[in-house]
Amino acid sequence: MKNVLTAAAMALTTAGAAQAADEVKLQLKWVTQAQFAGYYVALDQGFYEAEDLDVTILPGGPDIAPTQVIAGGGADVTVEWMPAALAAREKGLPLVNIAQPYKSSGMMLTCWKDTGISAPEDLANRTLGVWFFGNEFPFMSWMSQLGISTEGKGESGVEVLKQGFNVDPLLQRQADCISTMTYNEYWQVIDAGVSSDELITFKYEDQGVATLEDGLYVLEDNLKDPEFVNKMERFVRASMKGWKWAEENPDAAAEIVLDNDASGAQTEEHQKRMMSEVAKLTAGSNGALSEADYQRTVKTLLDGGSSPVITKEPVGAWTHIITDAALK
Repeated sequence: MKNVLTAAAMALTTAGAAQAADEVKLQLKWVTQAQFAGYYVALDQGFYEAEDLDVTILPGGPDIAPTQVIAGGGADVTVEWMPAALAAREKGLPLVNIAQPYKSSGMMLTCWKDTGISAPEDLANRTLGVWFFGNEFPFMSWMSQLGISTEGKGESGVEVLKQGFNVDPLLQRQADCISTMTYNEYWQVIDAGVSSDELITFKYEDQGVATLEDGLYVLEDNLKDPEFVNKMERFVRASMKGWKWAEENPDAAAEIVLDNDASGAQTEEHQKRMMSEVAKLTAGSNGALSEADYQRTVKTLLDGGSSPVITKEPVGAWTHIITDAALK
């Protein structure tokens, strides 16, 4: 009888230990794809489990605003672009960047070469496809710095076409250029049968107007809770292990992403190619936000002419508290 009781006690202890894992809900900026491979790898490879975390990854989509999800308590941490996060902060949602897995921006403008566009100055008097829902901020700042109005076509203005999350406006010649990411939409254009020789691209990084993408953000008040801070330290540490593993094993990381794609919409070829491009953007980051990169982003957003993305220097928009502890 004693052995039976001991076994039962051990089973209860084991069950209790399993339940003790701290829950974390991560809201992604977009659908399940290699853009977020590091988190899926950390889940698949047991990096979160090793940190005693029970992580749920919530995919995004066209009808999901990460800032609204975290504001409503639907997530503990969210992946967001810094322009959108800083704009939300200025409007009253106190988001704080706790880690920055992406070192470089993947955003660019992809144009038909036969339109005669060969330099940014040639963009005036064109129709340009632009993503909105917070993704338009870097573009607006860039146009302002070029002295190009976004109010309509003209010698010093462009027509801004609100671009859906596809490349149809370019393929159908509705726009001279469209917004693309180095790891996604550009390759959708190529896959549609367009030769790279027919295109000219302008990377935001090369134009000096790149802003930080895919950082990890939490609500400021939560950072007052030591337990939450500790949980985020473990989450960031495991996530960065996932990102570095993905960089070193891009094909395997892409397969893990595919295994987690409940929609079945992704293809192996596209995800492997995406992962190889994403690895270029996360390379060079250990997860800690670079103050220089932050300041460059803020400057770009403040230099928005008559309608800047943010109107004043943010205060308290980032912290090294998490990464200092997680990455030591």
